[in-house]
Amino acid sequence: MEHWTLDDIAWERFDRSKLDPKLVNIVKAACMVEHHGGDYGSYLCSIFRDDPEFCEAAVSWAEEEIQHGKVLRRYAELADPDFDFDESFSRFVRGHQLPLDAKESVRGSLCGELVARCIVESGTSSYYSALRDATDEPVFKEICRRVAADEFRHYKLFYTHMKRYREREKLSKWSRARVAFGRLAESSDDELAYAYYCSSDDPLPYDRRRCVRAYAGQTLPLYRFGHVERGFGMVLKAIGIEPQRWFGRRLTKLAWWFLRYRARQLAHIPA
Repeated sequence: MEHWTLDDIAWERFDRSKLDPKLVNIVKAACMVEHHGGDYGSYLCSIFRDDPEFCEAAVSWAEEEIQHGKVLRRYAELADPDFDFDESFSRFVRGHQLPLDAKESVRGSLCGELVARCIVESGTSSYYSALRDATDEPVFKEICRRVAADEFRHYKLFYTHMKRYREREKLSKWSRARVAFGRLAESSDDELAYAYYCSSDDPLPYDRRRCVRAYAGQTLPLYRFGHVERGFGMVLKAIGIEPQRWFGRRLTKLAWWFLRYRARQLAHIPA
């Protein structure tokens, strides 16, 4: 199936009266992280250099991630004509560099690397689904719908290759769980928070803890149970836990409780 392009977006439907300034700030951060997909693709091709089939898929994946960055950038510039993407992205890349010369996965194994990629794609699919349901602006809703569907397809891509490497490397369920929950913990790292900072007019020096709180305080309240249920179900599937069985359901409810707890906690922290 031919992939969509920026020309497929109905830009003429943009409705400034339905803009949410808080969501515009989130879009600015997201477009920079998505633009960074090219470097992630280079990293994956370096560590999977002996697997041309996967490298070909990783290059295509990276191209689609960059396209997400382009469409989100165009929307951010439409919503805020004063947004200087080039300057913001330059700051972001200087402060958040990837191990492009790595020869081995930072996850300890190639299967572990693919588990981590599954976790990222499950998170981004639910993230853009939450943004889609949080906005009434029709162009942004359409963009989020398309990007969320792409991220779900990317999850299936990495999951398919993960199964292949799981058979080869015999990575246990416990080892996959350790990688998965480790990567979930990294979701509170400063990649998106730093992008959020670089795209803002924050006059203060970058402080990781403060900016993580500021970014998470804007995004966590957007999630509904259905977003978490689907996204965390994808996480459990990558580990090897059936999401619909009692243990999987309990873990999903625990994840939902923790997200709501964290959102309430952040709501009481002064900006």
